[in-house]
Amino acid sequence: MKAFLNEHFLLTNGTAQTLYHNYAKQMPVIDYHCHLPPKAIAEDQQFENLTQIWLYGDHYKWRAMRANGVDESYITGDKTDKEKFIRWAETVPFTLRNPLYHWTHLELQRYFGINTILDPDTAEEIYEKCSALLRTPEYSVRNLLRKMNVMVVCTTDDPVDSLEYHQQLKADGFEIKILPAFRPDTAMNVDVAGNFNKYVALVEKASGIAVNSYDDYCKALKLRHDFFAENGCTVSDHGLEEIYAEDYTAEEIKTSFDTIRSGNELTLAENRQFKSAMLILFAEWDAEKGWTQQYHLGAIRNNNGRAMQNLGADTGWDSIGNFNHGKPLSKFLNKLDKENKLTKTILYNLN
Repeated sequence: MKAFLNEHFLLTNGTAQTLYHNYAKQMPVIDYHCHLPPKAIAEDQQFENLTQIWLYGDHYKWRAMRANGVDESYITGDKTDKEKFIRWAETVPFTLRNPLYHWTHLELQRYFGINTILDPDTAEEIYEKCSALLRTPEYSVRNLLRKMNVMVVCTTDDPVDSLEYHQQLKADGFEIKILPAFRPDTAMNVDVAGNFNKYVALVEKASGIAVNSYDDYCKALKLRHDFFAENGCTVSDHGLEEIYAEDYTAEEIKTSFDTIRSGNELTLAENRQFKSAMLILFAEWDAEKGWTQQYHLGAIRNNNGRAMQNLGADTGWDSIGNFNHGKPLSKFLNKLDKENKLTKTILYNLN
């Protein structure tokens, strides 16, 4: 019988097998978009068990567990790590034909030497074996990156981030490049005046500039963009429901900024205009520096308001969106290209 996930997994012909085994397999990983926490890398974190590395913060697994009827106490609640893992193991068989199933078993094979299928019957044995390995020095965060043949990691960082852990890693002489990526989603999110104004205060603190006008705000954010460049950043990253490409004038954007800074909410039209202006501004800065810009488009974020309030963003409550991307995206890219300000661009359709 053919082994599950053998060395030719997904390699359906001789050409594919030759290209992968003779060329691709030994090539290093250059990951220009990920959500690895730089703090964990800088501190060379040692995980106590498999739940910590697999289930803490992995909202893809959380969504699968919720869909399988697992109680929230076993996902983000107060159950023990082992109890949470057992519930994940009960869910895994139901993820067949979903990438989660293959990712789970590829990781078990490649990094723990386990070829057993994860299910309720094998859960405890797999948990104990993997957890024991994770507590050894060979499985610290930095050594796991080495084990995976990683050359470059670009993390996901807000403009107000201090980048202290990136600086620490560079000072340590860590041979794997851990670089920041400029993620200004919050800087252009004017959906709620109170939240936006709290964020502006963070921008003021990080930049050292008092923000009394839209021009001040742009100047402060540009300083942060420059700061990221000084710390090795060469990519921006945007997680958006859709591309905003409304027509606007400079005066309209300045008026909208003054409106929201006074605590008043913007109209839908003003909101979309402001986001359109900010996207163009960020893209122009990226082009000036020769950065690559990335756009993740299509998901409706944080559908569950109660969960958003209790757990925060990115906790497994996003869904497929039905946004019209074609025309706005064409308009946005063309506007930049006409001014020769369209830098290298990567588009991700999250649907």
